[in-house]
Amino acid sequence: MSLNEQIMAELLAKANSLPKSPGCYLMKDKDETILYVGKAKNLKSRVSSYFNKSAKSAKTQILVSKVLDFDFIITNSEAESYVLENNLIKDNRPKYNIRLKDDKSYPYVQVNKSHEYPKLDYVRRPKRKRGVELFGPYPSGSNISSVMRTITKAFSLRDCSDWDFSSRKTPCILYQMNQCSAPCVNYISKEDYNKDLEDALKVLRGNRNAKKAVGLLEQRMIQFAEEEKFEQAAMLRDYIEELRPFLERSFDQKVEFLNEKNVDVFSCYKGDKELDISLYMIRQGSLLGHKSFNFYIEDLFDEISEEVILFMLQYYGQSSEPLPETIVADLDKEKSKNFESALKATVGESVKFNVVSGEGKYKNLVEAAKQHAQESQRVRIENQESEYSGLHKLKDLLGLGERPRVLECYDIAIWQGKSPTASKVVFHDGKPDKKSYRHYHLKELPEGNNDFAMMKEVFERRIKKRPLPDVFIVDGGVAQVNVAVKVLKEVGVEVPVVGIAKARDLKKNFRSSSISKSEERLIIQNRSNPYILNKCPSLFRIIVQMRDEAHRFSRRLHHKAEKKRIFKSWIDEVPGIGESTKKEILKKITSPKEDLAKMNVKELMDLLGIQERHAKAIYEFLRANID
Repeated sequence: MSLNEQIMAELLAKANSLPKSPGCYLMKDKDETILYVGKAKNLKSRVSSYFNKSAKSAKTQILVSKVLDFDFIITNSEAESYVLENNLIKDNRPKYNIRLKDDKSYPYVQVNKSHEYPKLDYVRRPKRKRGVELFGPYPSGSNISSVMRTITKAFSLRDCSDWDFSSRKTPCILYQMNQCSAPCVNYISKEDYNKDLEDALKVLRGNRNAKKAVGLLEQRMIQFAEEEKFEQAAMLRDYIEELRPFLERSFDQKVEFLNEKNVDVFSCYKGDKELDISLYMIRQGSLLGHKSFNFYIEDLFDEISEEVILFMLQYYGQSSEPLPETIVADLDKEKSKNFESALKATVGESVKFNVVSGEGKYKNLVEAAKQHAQESQRVRIENQESEYSGLHKLKDLLGLGERPRVLECYDIAIWQGKSPTASKVVFHDGKPDKKSYRHYHLKELPEGNNDFAMMKEVFERRIKKRPLPDVFIVDGGVAQVNVAVKVLKEVGVEVPVVGIAKARDLKKNFRSSSISKSEERLIIQNRSNPYILNKCPSLFRIIVQMRDEAHRFSRRLHHKAEKKRIFKSWIDEVPGIGESTKKEILKKITSPKEDLAKMNVKELMDLLGIQERHAKAIYEFLRANID
């Protein structure tokens, strides 16, 4: 029996000893790193299936080959196991679990009523907290930021920050323009201000409330006209006209779907390679918009319905937006109830909502969402927007057992042998992970800096930290790739390294002296000919974007370091000289500091155009530091 067979036999024996209870399991590698977190209705049956001789997908085989141990946690119910699984994934970020990335956020208007004089705030990531009232979300094209500003001016609400509000002693110009009632200096009582605020919020609430609010504005306009305050009347007239398109959408052009005002509808479509999930958002009885999500089939280890439930828990668990009254899930009744229980445990029992299956009156909506998911997948694949094919091509080129998910690209920046820096850019599943970007300040070598020495330093520093990516990418050719490979081999790290470089046709056109269009090449170790990236557009986009991002990120730090180096001088060491004064002094210094040391305080004042105390500080510093 081989070592691997022995390990599988031991893991199977351990799995067979598990209880038939619901719970979660945690797959671990040789370093005790959690690779995957799963849930099970029956722990014994589910975990044993990984290690017995039954047929498995290629992805599952790869996962199992890396597993040396597992832990398990028993729960009281299947619903509890969903909650626990979601929390474990969030805390441990296992490599083989899918992680949610929201494709868009919708704007809200937020009112913090805990403030003495609340105002309207435009937000995209609202916060769930007591005293905060939210309006929205609003669809693209609603121009809600402009609407909010108009409402603020029409009802004379404050528009200043809390800091400006608390520090102001006299009213600002908006009060003079009749666009604010100046609550900051108590020109209006709390009661009257809150009445104006409530009238303003009627516009956002829509329907009959909005009509009442507009009626109030029209009454004010007539009153101003009767009092011959024509300028104020005209201003209110303009406000009403600015609000009219928004109000018409609010209550005259509604498409009523259901009796419920706020509904989320989830449905999914499973293609050959990808799973698409579509979310339809209905607010105030009208279809607001949708969100789309997609995952690779090979990344899923559980039934589609189970993965969808986990996805929805992640979605609502991470979102700060208020939950709708009803959530429609394309699930059977039992799974819908399990999801509802798990979600209540996640967001809190105080949040009122209900989950229903996609049957009866919701059937058409579920089908519409499913069709949207199917069409989204088709359009994305036909337009080569999917990163799936590109990463699979990279897998084939490198002879890997699985699709690489985490890529790191490195770039070196140096200017005239000074201020060497490097950057690390990270992509997850073909998309930028900007939180993981890093800068490196590199050593300036006495013998001079070169790309190879700097590349060696970067990789020596990088491999000290885990986890490592699936593929390293360097901006350069064969020589740069070999340096990185050598460093990795010295410490026993087996991570493939590729380089990206341009190939140019150096045959000049003697009429124009131009050089033909360059080709991007992928340099692969032990491959005689580089791979021309243009052959695979999806891989081209990923690799070239990473290289360009690394360039941009590295140059930013390099320019900062170089600027700091250029402006560094002996003036920095003089006590009592501020940054602005230093800059003015540097503009006027034309002589070496040895000549300045021979001057007295008055001569330094006249030459540098500085105050006496600064001149004295420079005089004393130079006397003490120059022989």
